[in-house]
Amino acid sequence: MPPPNRRRRLVIRPVPGRVPRPPARDPRRTRRAGPPGDAGMSTAEYAVGTLAAAALAAGLHQVVTSGAILGALQGLVERALHAVL
Repeated sequence: MPPPNRRRRLVIRPVPGRVPRPPARDPRRTRRAGPPGDAGMSTAEYAVGTLAAAALAAGLHQVVTSGAILGALQGLVERALHAVL
């Protein structure tokens, strides 16, 4: 008889002629992907990303609304509308 403070381990013996199945995973022991303690972006990172996106949008707006670009886009649209198929 084993000592009272130790548990007996269940030993699974293979059955002749059968392929043994791997043991089922315990869902409490699964690992999450990614480094430990990394829960995602913080509020400060979101703020910096938002400011960078707004600055990029403002720069693109200035470029697209400049006279040279507007003239080129207008000419492109007019040629497309008057194209003969």
